[in-house]
Amino acid sequence: MKNDWMDSMSDNDVSYTIEEVASLLKVSKLTVYDLIKKNELPSYRVGRQMRVDMKDLEEYKERMKTGGNIKVPLSQKNIHKIQQESFVISGQDLALDLLAKQLEKGEGSLRPLRVYSGSLNSLISMYNNQCDLVSLHLFDGDTGTYNIPYVKKILTGYPFIVINFLSRWAGLYVKNGNPKNIKGWADLNREDIKIINRERGSGARILLDEQLRVHGIKSCEVNGYYSEETSHLTIASAIAGGKADIGIGIEKAAKIVGVEFIPLIKERYDLVLIKREENKDIIRKIKDILSSEEMKKDIHLMGDYDMTETGNVMYETF
Repeated sequence: MKNDWMDSMSDNDVSYTIEEVASLLKVSKLTVYDLIKKNELPSYRVGRQMRVDMKDLEEYKERMKTGGNIKVPLSQKNIHKIQQESFVISGQDLALDLLAKQLEKGEGSLRPLRVYSGSLNSLISMYNNQCDLVSLHLFDGDTGTYNIPYVKKILTGYPFIVINFLSRWAGLYVKNGNPKNIKGWADLNREDIKIINRERGSGARILLDEQLRVHGIKSCEVNGYYSEETSHLTIASAIAGGKADIGIGIEKAAKIVGVEFIPLIKERYDLVLIKREENKDIIRKIKDILSSEEMKKDIHLMGDYDMTETGNVMYETF
């Protein structure tokens, strides 16, 4: 038997998360965010979560069934929903949530939307105009540098700017006490060692693949290469749980989970934005945020980040 409050609910009271909308429409979250950015699907924020009303979703579906030709009158509620400019931020580091929070403050109508995709996947999404800001930690084995070689190749034809967000140590997670005496990349193809890998398109996966190439190790020689997890924390947890001997990730996750960490490379974590006329104020605001004492203090409190180059422009097309 339904409760009285449930009986009194109308369709107008029902709303969905972005994940639920993506599942109902059988599309990706980025596609839903794109609909929101184009004001084709009204949305609003409840705390840190975006919501879409059932009525608005049904109206969108009806428009699509008729080729998008039916114009549905906007209620005052929906007019308010679309007044804010959506700004999609793609990347996985927790520090990006701090940046999103700062972007939402102050004057203006910017509404940050977070997508938790890996570096290479995020950059490809930017090329396809599906996100506005991406964070990268992509190692290039030929130059020994981070990010710029990939941005130049993938964002061909786009004017862009690369701004440093922070730096952090990347390396190997191993069991506490390092019982197999693992020292570095050259140990990856030992017969007595099993790794657990990150998903394709993530910065950690690119780092591993580039190091294998540089060290002349074939992926088929690496035990566990095709076993994947989707975050630094799940990789570190897999090592803690004895599922593998080695995982690739950043120092912070090792401390959170409580596994041993072997630092091997200081990676640069950069932000990339397309330079458009409508982005000038946003780029300026991001530079101001990154140079602010409040932002630096918040990142410092998270620990394990180097902010020596935070806010510096690493590369810019003209």
